[in-house]
Amino acid sequence: MSIRVRTTKNKGKIVSAVGTRKRAVARAVAVKGSGNVLVNSKPLSSFSEIPRLFMSEPLIVGKDIASGVDIKINVSGGGIMGQADACRQSIAKALLGFSKALKSKFLDYDRTLLVADSRRTEPHKPSRSSKGPRTHKQRSKR
Repeated sequence: MSIRVRTTKNKGKIVSAVGTRKRAVARAVAVKGSGNVLVNSKPLSSFSEIPRLFMSEPLIVGKDIASGVDIKINVSGGGIMGQADACRQSIAKALLGFSKALKSKFLDYDRTLLVADSRRTEPHKPSRSSKGPRTHKQRSKR
């Protein structure tokens, strides 16, 4: 499920997780801390309302674990909401590395917190490729 747990002498438990959505990929690293979340070196509060609320869903569902974990996320590719969904998934997976009891909570709340959506955009076809993959000239049948 793309969760990796390591233990070091000085930092303790380090969990790294990957979340994806369309072309967006988010890589999260979580360590014991005070509940700070940084996305591309910016605090979660600096984002606009809808993506911020979307990314904070796993933090709300698993608030007892999330309050003691610092999470740093690097996200690239895709659009704003694709990146927000990838971040959301990586946060949920990182929290899962600290407590397996959250798995049932996450699955009951929303399955896409842990399972990636496999849908992708269809490639454009030749002849009218600027219009889309299935666009054709209209035909008249008298």
